[in-house]
Amino acid sequence: MAMAVTRPKGLLIDTHTHLFDEKRFAYHKSAVYKPAAQPLEAYAKFVEEAKIDHTVIVHPEPYQDDHAYLEYCFRNEPRKGFFKGTCLFDATDPGTPRRMAELMRRNAGRIVALRVHINRKPGVPATVAGAIRDRDLRHPQMKKTWAAAGEMRLAIQMHCIPHWAKQIGELAAANAGVTVVLDHLARAGEGTAAEYEDVLALARLPRVYMKFSGWRYSSKQGHPYLDAKPLVRRTYEAFGADRMIWGGLGHNMEEFGKAVEVFEKMFDFVGERERGKIRGVTAARVFGFGAG
Repeated sequence: MAMAVTRPKGLLIDTHTHLFDEKRFAYHKSAVYKPAAQPLEAYAKFVEEAKIDHTVIVHPEPYQDDHAYLEYCFRNEPRKGFFKGTCLFDATDPGTPRRMAELMRRNAGRIVALRVHINRKPGVPATVAGAIRDRDLRHPQMKKTWAAAGEMRLAIQMHCIPHWAKQIGELAAANAGVTVVLDHLARAGEGTAAEYEDVLALARLPRVYMKFSGWRYSSKQGHPYLDAKPLVRRTYEAFGADRMIWGGLGHNMEEFGKAVEVFEKMFDFVGERERGKIRGVTAARVFGFGAG
């Protein structure tokens, strides 16, 4: 039974959801995991019930650089202009800028970021082929791809652990016009306290944003993950409501209710105006959504 949920006031944008439909859109041969279906049709019913204004589909790794399902979701969205999405290409491949441009031409105004995965542990060599993750952030083409993304007004969305914050900062500083979004509180629980200081230091760069999502990666407890609250507060103090966004609102009303509960408990020290920015106003500005 769906739980009763009080929808937060104001604009509500989920900046981080994955959708999958393996029966109609087969997973890539290099898929790093094969999840159960989370199809568009069920999600469309959920967002109407939850009254979510917009969603950013974070193109998931099971599809690698095949964006057919993402494009299907754009064509069959719950209402006009509801979705935007990220793309996944190898940032060390010289052909990536061209492929990003082609995808953007086919889906005008929809692609908002290139996602870059780097979660390998210190000392583990960078990958050079296969699944699109854990490439060398100091590869010469990486900087060129970031620059190309900036020219296309694409953000770089980093799915990272704290260890890589300094190298991300190098790229961000060298591409000062590029918006950078850090997913999942930079998975704080998978790094040291000193490494998270490097994450917080990225807030000194004015185009770096933090996504409040994947909060379980920063907690050793179960729901509502309150041991992560001091870290969330420090992150808010570094980035502020104008550079924080919210993602991971779920795929059904039970998950949505839990996500709302976590958000309200984590940010109960913040005024309603600032909470409203994190829930949707900042994301609308960053990703170019309308008023909902």
